[in-house]
Amino acid sequence: MIARIAPEARVVDLTHGIPSYDVRLGAITLQRTLPYASAGVHLAVVDPEVGGRRRPIAIRVAEDDRVLVGPDNGLLWLAAQRFGGIVQAVDIATSPYRLEPVSATFHGRDIFAPIAARIAAGLELEDVGTPLDPDAVEPLPMPMAEVEGDELVAHVLAFDRFGNVMLDLEHEELTAGVGLRIGEAVEINGVRGVYATTFADVAPGTVLLYQDANRAIAVAVNRSSAREALELVTDAPVRIRRA
Repeated sequence: MIARIAPEARVVDLTHGIPSYDVRLGAITLQRTLPYASAGVHLAVVDPEVGGRRRPIAIRVAEDDRVLVGPDNGLLWLAAQRFGGIVQAVDIATSPYRLEPVSATFHGRDIFAPIAARIAAGLELEDVGTPLDPDAVEPLPMPMAEVEGDELVAHVLAFDRFGNVMLDLEHEELTAGVGLRIGEAVEINGVRGVYATTFADVAPGTVLLYQDANRAIAVAVNRSSAREALELVTDAPVRIRRA
């Protein structure tokens, strides 16, 4: 659809690897990936409520003149905040540029892709949808790490394909919360490990905390799966303390 409507547009496929229905991992991926992507129109579809009450929207953010198109289910929220917040939003449910007839179950083809292509081809947001108060866009609730005594309680946000565990935690929170420094021993849910720079800093099978490629704190086991070793699930608490 994009190639048909906007043949001069360059299409960059960021990923088709988001697990089904995982809106939050889709939102985290957008937030962490778009700073490395050229400014433009960013189309994202993780849409378990397709055909339901959720709105299809297009939004413009404050920085870099980026436009995000997708379902209003929190998917676009983190990326929008990363780029200064939402300055303009439109509801594209009844856009004159949607593909007719609209399927009840394939809005990626029938609504999102055609509208994203029209914007990439030069139309403005007000041309493709009905104005929407930016404050009405659905936020994405996220857990927050907290200090409890001599422990820092973080939470599992998501996993990668290696079983590494993304946490709602950054280096500054770790050092301020429990005074942990690179190279020091740490307990993670009672399992001894190391706050390391990279996997090669510890022996195979060792648990480590590290800063991932997005400078957020993650948990891994060198050459194995932290998800399996620590028996973690999404939103599970991860208790971190100096060993």
